[in-house]
Amino acid sequence: MNIRHVIGLLAVLLGLASLPQAALAHEICRIGTPGQTVRVSVADTGRTMMFHRPAGAAADAPLPLVFLLHGSGGNGADMLKSTRLEATSDKQGFIVAAPDAGIPLERGYVWNIPGVPTITGEIPGPEDADDVAFFGTAIDWLAEQGCIARDQVYATGLSGGGRMTSWLGCTASDRFAAIAPVVGLRAGNPDAENPQQPDPATCNPDHTVPVFAFAGGTDTVNPPGGGGAGYWQYSMDAALARWAELGECSEEPQELELSENVTETRYNRCNKCAWVIGRVVEDRGHEWVADNDAMWSFFSNYRR
Repeated sequence: MNIRHVIGLLAVLLGLASLPQAALAHEICRIGTPGQTVRVSVADTGRTMMFHRPAGAAADAPLPLVFLLHGSGGNGADMLKSTRLEATSDKQGFIVAAPDAGIPLERGYVWNIPGVPTITGEIPGPEDADDVAFFGTAIDWLAEQGCIARDQVYATGLSGGGRMTSWLGCTASDRFAAIAPVVGLRAGNPDAENPQQPDPATCNPDHTVPVFAFAGGTDTVNPPGGGGAGYWQYSMDAALARWAELGECSEEPQELELSENVTETRYNRCNKCAWVIGRVVEDRGHEWVADNDAMWSFFSNYRR
């Protein structure tokens, strides 16, 4: 080996020594234990969330992440129990995180969707927690801990959590690969002059957002046909059509009957191979009507 080779080798070794540890080896996720659920404090936000790593997960392999958002007045722990997403996480191999919303309400919490009244009738103000910013911080923190794959982050939620999930699709499409609102699909606020349609100015994501929405046919809180509270008004079909427009879907929707009481509206041939789907379980109401396995199958098709 001549002197040039020796000098070159030394330069390479010195360069490697100067790299941060994260560049040489992936961080090992040390949050929680595979197969168990723990409450964790999220970075410096002062907020917590329930965190479940799937059974058998390797500590050095970043995993997909599904955020689960509770309904208005609820909390992450109860939401996680009632949806059984922990079992789906173990079966399918993704992390599920269920945070508490940023605005306290009695024994629970409500989400901050700017300009939209909470169930108290009050519109969140500048003093209230910024929930969109919280999710961004949580994603960055979990990625830095070596727990999640940044390009495989998804959101689902029930009722008010479904509306917040929709809002994340509108405002944080750079962070979420797909969304699945449950009895809560929105595509922005109702139009002031024509509330039976969403106001296009209130939802303009930077990226195409794949959507799989679930609804109960007998829901009287957030009726699939529209009406209800002031924040609701337009129908699920109108919301789906707006998401399809945003996704530049090129064909009319398909109307499918999956079973005697389950129907589905599908828009395909959309930008970035995204689909926009709305599934209605006709004999169910304002409750968790999602098929967890079908939801994950949809999520797993997409990366950001």
